This record gives sequence, structure tokens and C-alpha cells, in this order.
Amino acid sequence: MAGEEPKTGSVWNTVKPFVNGGASGMLATCVIQPVDMIKVRIQLGQGSGYNVAKNMLRDDGFGAFYKGLSAGLLRQATYTTARLGSFRILTNKAIAANDGKPLPLYQKALCGLTAGAIGACVGSPADLALIRMQADATLPPAQRRHYKNAFHALYRISGDEGVLALWKGAGPTVVRAMALNMGMLASYDQAVEFSKDTMGLSESTTVVAASAVSGFFASACSLPFDYVKTQIQKMQPDASGKYPYTGSMDCFVKTFKAGGPFKFYTGFPVYCIRIAPHVMMTWIFLNQIQKFEKSIGL
Repeated sequence: MAGEEPKTGSVWNTVKPFVNGGASGMLATCVIQPVDMIKVRIQLGQGSGYNVAKNMLRDDGFGAFYKGLSAGLLRQATYTTARLGSFRILTNKAIAANDGKPLPLYQKALCGLTAGAIGACVGSPADLALIRMQADATLPPAQRRHYKNAFHALYRISGDEGVLALWKGAGPTVVRAMALNMGMLASYDQAVEFSKDTMGLSESTTVVAASAVSGFFASACSLPFDYVKTQIQKMQPDASGKYPYTGSMDCFVKTFKAGGPFKFYTGFPVYCIRIAPHVMMTWIFLNQIQKFEKSIGL
């Protein structure tokens, strides 16, 4: 639960937050991958969630919903491992510096921002591979990259475009991750404290309630940045070799001029359905993993 200190200085207690974070994120991804596929295609302008799902099932079969799963799992193994692990380490150190007292919300938010930035830097290559694999079927046949799996995508990107291309769109990725994790991590810890200490709810009810709050704030804070990130990562040069956007700020300005602020919330219902359950399942899986470890003495 939030704010727990490691009881010993063992190597396991040091790496446990990272291992648990990555495992819970990967389990959640296995469940939510189909909705994530639909969300990306909505953002690419292929219609409503219902039409996208119907066309995917008709054209490519059920397997289309799990296109890019290997990249999604790799992303969780890097991004979520780093962000949840570093957040727990940061908050534990902050609580120790605060004489064991609960942290104020702004300190939790700062820890969430920092953890999000760390996780995004580590996970950006896998995130780029995931976006490209999901968007590949939407491209004209001549422009498709035909990545076989996440590792093949990373190999091709680094070979064809250079190693630094693995961090293409890393700027908006980091900003989005900072916004998402500020909302997700800080609100979860705050909601746990309120539900458990103020409301007196049971542990299971506290986890579900805090997870729901965390999912909502993660979605609300991150979607505009996710939209820009997706546009940057999927862009292709035109016949003259010019890209539609010079960077994330150029994408933001052009999108705002073309559609106003609500353009950034394209696909918000599906995005919220995708982000909130993933966040909730990540926390619930994490809680169950921690309970299992405790039951076997880890």
C-alpha cells in the first residue's frame, strides 16, 4: 500500500518495487490491449470506436486486436517498471525525510512527475515500436513497415533511421508521462489515505476506489499530450520529404488552430475506457502481487 517502507536493506527490497510494478503493468496490458488498438485507430481518424472494432474484426480477424502486444509488454517491462519502482523509492525517501508523516499532495505530485519522466525515458523506444505496429495496418500497402514483433521493430528503426530515432517523439512522450503519472500516482496515494484513514474502508474497497480515482485523473491529465505524441510518432514524409510537423509544439499549434482545444480530446471516451481500467488493473494486480509475496515471506 501507499507509503510502506522496506523493512530491510536487502537487494530484494530494493528491486521489489520495480519488479512488482513491471509485472502488474504487463498483466494489465494483456487484458486491455484490444481497447488500446481501437483508441490508436480512432486517433488516426478511422471513425468511431464501434466502426473501428467492426472493421478490424471483419478485415483482419480477432488477432488484429492484439497487434503490437509484444511491444506493449516490452513497454510495460521498461516504462512501468521504471515509473512505479522509482515512484515508490522517491516517496519512501520523502516520507523518511518527513519523519514518517504522510506526504502533502504537492510532494506526491512532484514524485509522480519525476517518476513519469524516468519511466518515459526508459520506455520511449518500446512506445515508438508499439505505436508504429498499431498504425501499420492503416497505411497504404507501399508504406507499411511490416514489423514482425517489438524487437524486429527496434532493430529496423535503429538500422534504417539511426539509434537516436528510437527516441523520436520522446519529448511529447516524456511530457505526457509526467502529466499521466502526476495524475495517476499522486491521486492514488491521496485516495488511499482518504479511503483508509478518513472513510475507514477495507483494504480491498480502498484499492478499488483509489484505483478508480487514479484512472480518472490519469486520463484527464494525459490525453492532450497523448494525442500530440501519437501524431508525431506516426507521421510520414510527403513526396518532397517534408514532415507535416516540425515538432510537438508545431503539432500542438497546428492542431489547436485546426480544431480548437477539444481536438486534443479526440477519442476521449475510448481513451478513458482504455486508460482508467488499465490504471485500475495495474494497481489491483500490484496489490495482489504484494499480498502474495507477503504470504510467502518475500
